[in-house]
Amino acid sequence: MTGQQKDPLRPLSVDERLQLEHLSRSRAEPAAEVVRAMELLAVADGVSFQAAARAAGRKSGDAVAHLVARFNRDGMDAVGDQHGGGQPKRYTPVEQERILGEARRTPDRDQDGTASWSLTSLQRALRRAPDGLPHVSTYTIWCVLHAAGFRWGKDRSWCETGRVVRKRKSGTVTITDPDAVPKKT
Repeated sequence: MTGQQKDPLRPLSVDERLQLEHLSRSRAEPAAEVVRAMELLAVADGVSFQAAARAAGRKSGDAVAHLVARFNRDGMDAVGDQHGGGQPKRYTPVEQERILGEARRTPDRDQDGTASWSLTSLQRALRRAPDGLPHVSTYTIWCVLHAAGFRWGKDRSWCETGRVVRKRKSGTVTITDPDAVPKKT
């Protein structure tokens, strides 16, 4: 016989129940999120943690207990994927925007020693700047640039995806593709 649950599931709101029911039947969402939604719905219907795990095709009632505790604390965010391990992110959004700002800036040949940015030259510029990041790595810069939609082009320079400079009779214009973000996902 099981003991009393330390952290029982709080009552679900109508909106939360609808979201969980929709997610539990989804074939497009990640399978782990679908299973978590099924487990939470089973617990909300009065089933034990172990039975909820078995109903969702899993074995561990303890994992369901941890999920319930996280759901009570975080709400619907608990259903989504968590950090998958590894080093935590060290740079805040402000610092990431600082990296992007430096990448968007046209390099000065005399000051930066280059005509186009590479990861190493960006790292050097960020480390030297008075408001820069003294310990930033090239891997961190690469991750921030890729997350923002920058790609390494054939001309050996970083360019923003969905943005292009065109020559017109009136001069050069920058054209932004409004569908660039939906095309990436």
